[in-house]
Amino acid sequence: MKRKFVSALVCAAMVATMVVGCGGGGDTQANAPADNTTEEDTGSDAAEDTATDASGDEAAAPAASGELISLGIINNDPNESGYRTANVKNLEETFTEENGYTISTFYSLKNDEQINAAQKMIQDGVDYLLLSAADTAGWDTVLQDAQDAGIRVILFDRVVDADESLYEASIVSDMDKEGETAVEWLKGQGLDKYEIIHIQGVMGSAPQKGRSGALDAAVASEGWTMVAQQTAEWNAEKAQQIVQSVIDSGKSFNVIYAENDDMAKGAVAALDKANISHGVGKDVVVMGFDCNKWALEELQKQNWNYDGQCNPFQASYIDKVIKTIESGGTLEEKVIILEEKGFDATEITQEDIDTYGI
Repeated sequence: MKRKFVSALVCAAMVATMVVGCGGGGDTQANAPADNTTEEDTGSDAAEDTATDASGDEAAAPAASGELISLGIINNDPNESGYRTANVKNLEETFTEENGYTISTFYSLKNDEQINAAQKMIQDGVDYLLLSAADTAGWDTVLQDAQDAGIRVILFDRVVDADESLYEASIVSDMDKEGETAVEWLKGQGLDKYEIIHIQGVMGSAPQKGRSGALDAAVASEGWTMVAQQTAEWNAEKAQQIVQSVIDSGKSFNVIYAENDDMAKGAVAALDKANISHGVGKDVVVMGFDCNKWALEELQKQNWNYDGQCNPFQASYIDKVIKTIESGGTLEEKVIILEEKGFDATEITQEDIDTYGI
């Protein structure tokens, strides 16, 4: 593997123009790139074919003072949710040839497929491996192989269960805190009873573990009733089916705790079909996560009650980490926790929607 370097002059110019955090949030609503590999067309045999060079067949033009930095990006399916679409778009708009990079990408919701693709990228000799893992477990060998090959690993969006010495930095959301913030809000509603339909994301993923863990703890400590607890794998239609099944069973419930906005949307579709009222002052409290703009608008209309933020804009932080390393600098912190908040339907403003909606 040949290391690529960017001159201090070019680095300074790039860093000066770098957008930090949620900047340009209004640009994150485009559809996922057409050449993304999704769960349906990936597999252990597909990893080699789908870890594609985003720069195309044309020879990459060298940066002004050296060759392009090659990145292998392992991420979840862009069609997973509005959050993921925004996340993928943010990464691919940041890591361009104009900014000194060439990228290979692989997208899947399956951990084993991601691992196979990561091993292929290591064999190909990328300079950096950027990872948002489908599952927190099973990555030790991959990260060790990358380190042995001189490839630097940067985690984004989600943590993995691996020693910190195996990666350079992690730019992530505090999923545990997201769950705790949401559950504290729910406690504060002072409901006469808490009968909850809990719709979970992909089991074993960091957001699922964080958002589920906080609710499980509250159910145990507060004596709340868990009417149903089932994964819909971030999917709206599956969430609708879960809620419809509870409605058909005749069981009483008054809270929908959905671990992303799409699943909350599916749950609401089932409520609407059954003419069950929901939102502020209505029969069912509706909670979601991710802060899609359309979801925050549902909050503003008071059709939903709560939405927890999960910040998809990690690319500028990763860009800064890479350029610090390439210029020989020292990282100020290894773990960067993105600042996030939760929104209440009775308090949300149009400015909140414009600022935080993705």
